[in-house]
Order: sequence, then structure tokens, then C-alpha cells
Amino acid sequence: MNEKYIELRTRSTFGDIINTYFLFLKHNFKAYTNLYLRYNAISIILTLISSYLLVTGFMGLASRDFRFGMGSNVATESYFIAGAIILFLIIFITSLINFSFSSAYIADYVKNEGEVESKRIWKSITSNLGTIIVFILIGGLIVVAYFIISMVLAFIPFLGMLAQYGLNFTLTAVFGLTFMSIFSTNKSVGEALSEGVNFTTSNFWRIVLFSLVIGILNFMITMLVISIPSVIIGIYVYFSVESNVDLSTSVFATLVFTFGFAAFLLSFIYTQALSQISYGILYYNLNEVKYNLFLQQKIDQIGVNE
Repeated sequence: MNEKYIELRTRSTFGDIINTYFLFLKHNFKAYTNLYLRYNAISIILTLISSYLLVTGFMGLASRDFRFGMGSNVATESYFIAGAIILFLIIFITSLINFSFSSAYIADYVKNEGEVESKRIWKSITSNLGTIIVFILIGGLIVVAYFIISMVLAFIPFLGMLAQYGLNFTLTAVFGLTFMSIFSTNKSVGEALSEGVNFTTSNFWRIVLFSLVIGILNFMITMLVISIPSVIIGIYVYFSVESNVDLSTSVFATLVFTFGFAAFLLSFIYTQALSQISYGILYYNLNEVKYNLFLQQKIDQIGVNE
């Protein structure tokens, strides 16, 4: 058992759950991030490549002059479109990996009392791969329905906006809790989705408030991460304009904008992984509140010892 292990299977108040999340990150941030980087090394490289294609294409469209000498707007648009498509696929696949990785990490953390191993996490992901794929297909249909409903709500002033936020938080919670149900108890898609929906609807306002708080925290983390490249880009653009440098044809400007855009994307993806960590902590709390499994286990142990 890890000396810094934090028991997540507790009947905690809302404030205690948030506090547990921060405490978990305090003791496990380095170990979690190291594993995260190992699982996302390829996607980070691909994100940089797609960011470069997007920035190059965008700057080429802005200047109507492709610096590689092709002199064709078609080539410029091709870079932009290719970058956008690749980036979408990367974010989708990476998000899927990170949802699975974070869920498996939390499940392994609880099962082994803080002693997390990469091999067990990978085995857990591969063994649940079929269930994950089926859930993603179902989730895709749910997301389509969500977009349709959101478009309808967009025509309703103010209340429609609030309803959109509530629906977004609810859907995110259902997905997060369902993933945790899959990895924590190896449930089927139907059972896991049913449990995720049940936990969300029976604790609706707590879930919405929790999602709001975590969303704000993740936004702050993203802003903190991109603040440094944003300042650098701002200073560079200012002096470039003062010196009459053509940013659209500058190789250095392209590199600066590429790394700035990539920093934003990577921080966004990372905070999504942290969000799933928070839903993992929430899942074990809601699970214990409903089933009392860990408490009953402790009571049984006391009876055996006596």
C-alpha cells in the first residue's frame, strides 16, 4: 500500500470531493503526468504536425501567397484542410485514449491502494476495448442528438443558453461516470451506461455544480499554460509590426504561432484527461453512497478481527 494513498470510496460532502481531487493531484500529479506523456507521445508529435499545417495553411490563405513557391491557393487550402482533418482525428482518438487511460488509472489506483502499474493499465484498456468501441458508437448518436437539441435551444434567449450548459455538463458527467463504471467493475455497455445515467439523474444538481467547478478549474489551468506562449507571441507580433515584418511569409512567425497553437491544444487535451480523473473520484463517492460496499467490507473485517 502506498503511504500517500487517498481512499476514494468514502461518503463525502461536495466540498470534500473537490478537496479530495486537489489532494489526489498533489500526491499523484508527477506519477500520473509521466504515464500520461508515455501514452500520448505519438499524439503530441502529431498535434505539432497538424498545428503546423493549420497555421501554414491559414497564413497562406491570409496572404494569398504560398511561400513554398507553389503560388497556388489550392495548395494553401489543401494544407489548411488537411491540417484541420488530421487535427480533428488526433483530438478524437487522443480524447478516447485519455478517457480510457484516466479511468483505468483511477480504477487501478483504488484496487491496488495507490500502487499503479502501467502494464495493468494497458491490460485493462485492451480487455475493455470492445466495450469502449460500442460505447463510443452509442455516444456518437447521443452527441448528434445533443447538437440538434442545442441548435433548438440556441433560439431561446438566456434560458436556452443555461439549458445548453446544463445539458453539456450532464452529458459530460454521463460519459465520465460510464467510463469509470466500465473500468471499475468491468460492466457491459448497457449496464455501465445505465449506472452512469442513474448516478447523474439521482444527483443532478450536485453533478452540474461539480462539472461547473471542474470546468472553471480546467479553464484556469489552460489559461495558465498558454499565458507564457501568448505573451511571447504578443511581444513578437508587436515588434514585427513596428519593424514592418511580413508575418505571413516569415518562417519564424510560423514556428511561433505553431507552438503557441499547439500549446493551447495540448493543454486542452490534458485538462480533459484531468476532468476524467475528477469524475473517477466522483464515481467512487457516488458508488459508496449508493451501495456502501467499502463500508460494509470494513465492518466485516472488524467482525473477523474480534
